[in-house]
Amino acid sequence: MFDVVVVGGGPSGATAAADLANSGHSVALLDREGRIKPCGGAIPPRLIADFDIPDDLLIAKITTARMISPTGRRVDIPIENGFVGMVDRKDFDPFLRARAEAAGAERLTGTFLRIEREGKRRWVVYRDKKNSAEKRVETRLIIGADGAKSRVAAQEIPGGDKTPLVFAYHEIIAAPDTTNDSYDPTRCDVIYDGAISPDFYGWVFPHGRSASVGMGTFVGDVSLKDATAALRQASGLADCDTLRREGAPIPLKPLRFWDNARDVVLAGDAAGVVAPSSGEGIYYAMIGGRHAATAAAATLASGRITDLALARKLFMREHKNVFKVLGAMQDAYYRSDSRRERFVSLCHDIDVQRLTFEAYMNKKLVKARPLAHLKIGFKNLRHLTGLVAETHV
Repeated sequence: MFDVVVVGGGPSGATAAADLANSGHSVALLDREGRIKPCGGAIPPRLIADFDIPDDLLIAKITTARMISPTGRRVDIPIENGFVGMVDRKDFDPFLRARAEAAGAERLTGTFLRIEREGKRRWVVYRDKKNSAEKRVETRLIIGADGAKSRVAAQEIPGGDKTPLVFAYHEIIAAPDTTNDSYDPTRCDVIYDGAISPDFYGWVFPHGRSASVGMGTFVGDVSLKDATAALRQASGLADCDTLRREGAPIPLKPLRFWDNARDVVLAGDAAGVVAPSSGEGIYYAMIGGRHAATAAAATLASGRITDLALARKLFMREHKNVFKVLGAMQDAYYRSDSRRERFVSLCHDIDVQRLTFEAYMNKKLVKARPLAHLKIGFKNLRHLTGLVAETHV
């Protein structure tokens, strides 16, 4: 009998399990293992600090972001007063699971099947990875952190199977031996080009001795592999050895409900918490896992099922406005190449650069410079209406 069974051992589930175990609760962490999610691997300083990520997990430290438009215009944005860390999910996720186990969580390896209930008792049923046998474990509460196509969400949460998804694909390649204008191990490249992705973007993210090259799209008839091959060719990386290939769906919008008002609460991709526009997910997954753990602990202590709703309330209290702004940005600028050109042109502006990275690094909208926000709003309107001339580099 466990206080909580956490389904899914990615950053969200592993964080929830560790937090609950550290607070003295009995926890089981159910994970399939062996799967590596496609991910650029960027983590901001706030994540590194909030979740005590050791420096040896950082395989690269990024000090510049390059935005590339459909016509090849490039805008380099320096990351002032710090860096963005890069992790490889094949190492990062196992580290988080091991940390949860060290805190006292019991590891279960298998695939979630369903939740069974009888009166006030409930069991998580899963297929054991070792012998394919169905097993079940009794628990008081369940945290569903099993990814974008969450079985827990689909079975237990209203609308849990209706999340709009971007399909992401990347290739981990051996990094080039030399640094040049096409590739820099301290620079992330973000490519806004309809030929690569008609509604999202492509990326080249250094990973130390390797690099992540990929793209995402909502459009079903786009060949992810062909688009990534074109991106590698355009980036001078076509001849680099391919180490592995990975693909997975990424949610576009947080679900309206994260709990079933009974015994289940969601976290991470299962709850839809990937930032619009940027596609950033690791930080939001981990903070979502932390809030789910807080909601579960509050429910166990109070006996009030309504406390499960704390997970969504706490997350939205801090991040709702950021998601709104990023969602509006994606709707405004990702719909055509002409809009993407203007977006990259807008990125030339020093106010845009500073406030964008302050928001990214600290995970909140900065209110310290209202005049700068006013200026940006005016510039944004001029770019969208085409009243400003495009600057070419």
